Amino acid sequence: MDLEIKKEGGFEFIDEGEGQVLILLHGLFGALSNWQGVVSHFRKNYRVVIPMMPLYTMPLPQASVPGLVEFVEEFVAFKNLSELTLLGNSLGGHVALEYAIKNPSYVKRLVLTGSSGLFEDSMGGSFPKRGNYEFVKERVEYTFYSPETATKELVDEVFDITNSNPKVLRIISIAKSAQRNNMAKDLVKITAPTLLIWGLNDTITPPIVAHEFNRLIQNSELHFIDHCCHAPMMEHPDAFNSILDRFLLKTASL
Repeated sequence: MDLEIKKEGGFEFIDEGEGQVLILLHGLFGALSNWQGVVSHFRKNYRVVIPMMPLYTMPLPQASVPGLVEFVEEFVAFKNLSELTLLGNSLGGHVALEYAIKNPSYVKRLVLTGSSGLFEDSMGGSFPKRGNYEFVKERVEYTFYSPETATKELVDEVFDITNSNPKVLRIISIAKSAQRNNMAKDLVKITAPTLLIWGLNDTITPPIVAHEFNRLIQNSELHFIDHCCHAPMMEHPDAFNSILDRFLLKTASL
């Protein structure tokens, strides 16, 4: 499935389907391919929107979690969106959490998968010497239960990113911001129904992190997917979509 990238008002984004708005927020090395299965399934009954976060192009002083939250706020205002279901993976989950706390009236539901915000063993800050393809390949494979999920296309994309000094500087800045920005004390402020979908074999944000999110977010439910690591929507799209489907239907009238 080819996704059309639209460009309006200085933003690049995917906008597929009609209905209640699902906003998908990708992680630090996220790509559109991460969400193919989600978009394909949910655009039949929902409006699925993916803003392309300016991880590699935003001004360096703004390259941080708060800077990305501000970007999402500007995008939501530009598109005049409301009653959002925010779905974030990894860093995208962290941004979704911060956005929900700052803008509770806009958020109908939260969905987090492998979210940072409490603890993560991230790639940020551990970049190899320029040109070390095998290291990058190993780190990308580390995010999946089945290493073959890390396709050559995906590894090549991350490798190209790590070979750009301006991009690397921004990634490191954002990763350090995420590590400093521990949300444990703020999660009690979240009142929107929250779904946690976690890989039982997640090595980046281990299952204990999911349990802690579940404990601290008052109106949350937690589901694990076995034989799955940090990106459940990629490794087990059918299971992921089934869990999300049930949650969206259950909370539709809230």
